[in-house]
Order: sequence, then structure tokens, then C-alpha cells
Amino acid sequence: MGMLHPVVLSGGSGTRLWPLSRQNQPKQFLTLIGERSLYQETVLRASRLPGVQPPITICSQLHRFMVGEQLQAIAMGNGGIVLEPLARNTAPAIALAAMQALRSDPDATLLVMPADHLIEDEAAFRDAVGRALSLAEQAWLVAFGITPDYAETGYGYIRQGGALGFEGYRIDRFVEKPDLETAQEYLDVGGYAWNSGMFLFSARVYLDELARHAPAIVDAVEQAWAKASTDLDFIRIDEHAFAASPSDSIDYAVMEKTDRAAVVPVSCGWSDIGSWSSLWSVAEHDADGNRQEGDVISVDTTGSLVKASERRLIATIGVEDLIIIDTPDATLVARKDRVQDVKLVVDRLKAAGRSEHLIHRKVYRPWGSYDSIGVGERFQVKRIVVKPGAALSLQKHRHRAEHWVVVSGTAEVTCGERVFDLHENESTFIPLGSVHRLRNRGTEPVELIEVQSGSYLGEDDIVRLEDVYGRS
Repeated sequence: MGMLHPVVLSGGSGTRLWPLSRQNQPKQFLTLIGERSLYQETVLRASRLPGVQPPITICSQLHRFMVGEQLQAIAMGNGGIVLEPLARNTAPAIALAAMQALRSDPDATLLVMPADHLIEDEAAFRDAVGRALSLAEQAWLVAFGITPDYAETGYGYIRQGGALGFEGYRIDRFVEKPDLETAQEYLDVGGYAWNSGMFLFSARVYLDELARHAPAIVDAVEQAWAKASTDLDFIRIDEHAFAASPSDSIDYAVMEKTDRAAVVPVSCGWSDIGSWSSLWSVAEHDADGNRQEGDVISVDTTGSLVKASERRLIATIGVEDLIIIDTPDATLVARKDRVQDVKLVVDRLKAAGRSEHLIHRKVYRPWGSYDSIGVGERFQVKRIVVKPGAALSLQKHRHRAEHWVVVSGTAEVTCGERVFDLHENESTFIPLGSVHRLRNRGTEPVELIEVQSGSYLGEDDIVRLEDVYGRS
């Protein structure tokens, strides 16, 4: 048996916890409970297992720098950041991770975990991993089943079959999300577990079973992997070859068909934080059953989650069981029993061609961040922060000019043939079409105000000539 390689599946469209989560910053990268993101907590939880290797992360190109920066923030190495060129569900994603692990360890064992789950009882989780390792040594493909403590209709279920010693059970069958009556029946009769989406198995056994039951996936992934390239810390998968893979979950492609499927039941304080109501349920409450974050004043308010944005007060009077989430550009107010319908809001935003489901007003980039603090006809005002040692790409714009005013720090500015320093309270003008760059050579962040003016102000009006981050 080889070493244990954590595999963190970091996909997601950022819809279920809108407006805090967006497509460019889904929930796994948010700090929802405690001081670290769900992604960071997942990685750290795995790192405390015995004999574990650095994590392999499977994510989209859109989130690659977020993954790198969040690993760096917790001083965590990585076993590979593999970029999916497009979403193809979990079966192909895990195949990519298996191929990455087998590069360095021909007997690799994979611990597959979604990036956005919460586990409160880490000792119980470690015990379950130990039992799953015993089964994986016998070539079982192990799913972690969460022992249910109430009738839940939002999860799929696993029905336990015959016992496999003291470690777990054969999987009798997978069950789709049930109605409430059926879920209560599962709870009453016992022998059912929630399907957590976490797995443990030999990388080689998984690929063999995938080839047996879903050969088209293995063929496409192998071709995409053979044409992969390395870019900074990232492994880029060939898009054309990967697009040929069927888009199937590991449950459908392998676990429902193989005769090697096992389940290890565990009760570990697990939640997939699948909605605002589930976040409320796992968070600490005050005496009135409220979870309040930020500048909030509540009068006669009970059973509610209220989250204020950085610069705005929220006051509530005489309400109960509400979810109120405020961000600089969007506010959600919903009953707790209707938060699953937040996707309907996102659908309407998409249909209207709006951007509030895609990005926040404040957008993070590998060099720092920008906040669009004012927008009007033919102008936009941004607050830009550039990290020490970082630089924006050498670029030009076809449709806009820019004025820069440094608020703090010292910026090195390239504009045409000139390279000069811009100090606090100094400004400069970047004419339309001029080749320019902003760089911070100092040890403190540079903050500036950028005023854009022109006929088109979209982010796609950037022609990059040089970029250290490999962006086109």
C-alpha cells in the first residue's frame, strides 16, 4: 500500500451561498466559520492524518491563483494544482488526480474530499479514515457515509449491505434524494447513510474500475493528461482531449457498478454547507437563536442569520427565521425555508446579462485587488491595491484612458518609453492606447485610485503584452 494523497475537489459555481459566493469566488474560498476558508480547513484537516502527502487540488483555471494564495497563507505545500479546462464532473476529475499521484507513487492511495465541507469532530473523521485504509488495502473502493440524525431530503443516501469485518460494509445500493416520508423511513429502519461525496481507495484500483465501467472517460483523460503542460505551479490539461470525456459523477461511473464498493459509516459533525440555512444551523447562536456578523442591531429578532457588509449597518425589528446577507453590490433577504431558491435569483441575473452572480464589486487578482467604487456613463472609479513585489501586466487599452492617483506607497509606473516612480499624493495620466504597467517594488502595499474614461470600460479591453502570471 502506498502513501496517502489527499485530493481536494475544488469546483463549484458559487450559487448556493449567493450573494456572498460568486462564480469567481465560490464558497470554499470564503471565511464562513472561524478564521480560515473551508478549502484551507479541508487541507489542514487532511494534513494532520498520519503519513499524509501534500494535497492534490483539482480546480478551474479561474480559481488557480486563489488556491495558490490560500495554500501559501497556511504555509502548505501542494502535490499538484491541476486545472480542469472545463467541468466534467467528479469521475474525470478524480482520474486526473489519480494520474498525478501515480507520477510519484506507483502505489498511491487517494483520500478524495470536496473543498467546501465542514467537519467538526476531527477525531471521528481520523478513525473513519483508518478503517477505510484497512478496506482499501483489500482493493475496496470506500465511500464515507454520514450517519443521519434527522430525515434529510437534500442528500443522496447509501444503503449498507453485508459487514466487512469491523471496518465497514458492502454498498447495497445508492439512493437518490428522497421525499420527506421516505427519508424518515430510512432513519427509522437504520442501515442508511448520507452520501458525503468523500472517498478513499487505491489510485490504481480506481483507474482500473473506471476503465472497466466507463472506458470513454479513461481514454479521454489519458489523452488530456498526455498533452498536459506546466505553468508556474499549475498543471494545465489539454482542453480538446478533456472535452471528449463524458461528464459523469464517480457514483454513476464507478461506485454504482463496481462489485468493490464499500461504505464506512461515520458521525463527525459533517455538513456540506449547502445553503444559508445549513450555515445557520452549524453556527453559534445568541440567546435568541440569531447568528449576527458585522454591524448589526436586532430588536425582537429570533432564529435569523444576519451578515452585514463592511461599511453598512443592518437593523432588524420584529422578524424571525430570516436570512439577511448584505454585500457592497447585492443584498439577499429570504425566509430560512426558502433559501434553496436562491438559484432562481442567480438564474434571473444570468438571463438579464448582469454580473452580480459572476464577480463581487471587489475582485482579487494574483497581484492584489481592485474595488469598483463608482460607475457611470463613460467613466469608472476603482480602488486598486498592489501587493509588495507584485506587478500588473504590461498592457494597453483600445477604448479607455486612465488617471492614477497614489494614496499610499510608491508605485513604479511604465507609460510608453518612460519608467518613473509615483509617490503618495502624486498622479499621472495614461492616454488611450499607451503601453503601460504598474509595479510595486516596495515592502508595503501600494494603494491608488484609478479613474477610467472612455467609450467602453469592460475588463476584456485589456491587451496584455507581458504577464508573469501566464494570462493571455
